[in-house]
Amino acid sequence: MKLRYSPTSPFARKVRIVLIETGLDKRVELVLTNPWAVDTDLGRDNPLGKVPTLIDDDGHHVYDSRVICEYLDGMHGGARLFLADGKARLVALTRLALADGMLDAAVAVRIETAMRPEANRWPWWIDRQKSAIARGLDRLEADADGMTDLAMIGDIAAACALGYLDFRLPAENWRAKRPKLARWFERQEKRPSMVATAPHD
Repeated sequence: MKLRYSPTSPFARKVRIVLIETGLDKRVELVLTNPWAVDTDLGRDNPLGKVPTLIDDDGHHVYDSRVICEYLDGMHGGARLFLADGKARLVALTRLALADGMLDAAVAVRIETAMRPEANRWPWWIDRQKSAIARGLDRLEADADGMTDLAMIGDIAAACALGYLDFRLPAENWRAKRPKLARWFERQEKRPSMVATAPHD
């Protein structure tokens, strides 16, 4: 299998963490891809032109990150990251949706502030995205005591969201009012899967 990824993509990081946590990393070739490059051929494998994109051994092209993670979760013999049913599944999937939404907002802020010319930036839009991130962080703070050490997909996504905020929006200082969440993330940062996938330009 091949995984097209970017080292700065938090969505690709989520998939890479799943690979390591489930022991599937040795079965996947990582293909470094710049989705922003003018001459990228990424659209050949994913019509949306986004990473991550997985090409499995049968030549199937799989996207987006949630679909890839759930697909991979059916390929190993350990405990499932996507629970089969019950309240715990609902909690995990809701946390996954929350973290992915926070990442969508953080990426939007990044594009608006770092890639768009200053004269064309929309302050109201930036503030709206930051408010969504802050509310998401407050929800994670309230839930922190019940979060696992990356044993469920929602917690993997949450760790990726927090890592991306540190990487791209450090001025937001999310830890300041969220001590329980900060302690939880401090533990996760030390896991081999998190260390190996730390984002970099």
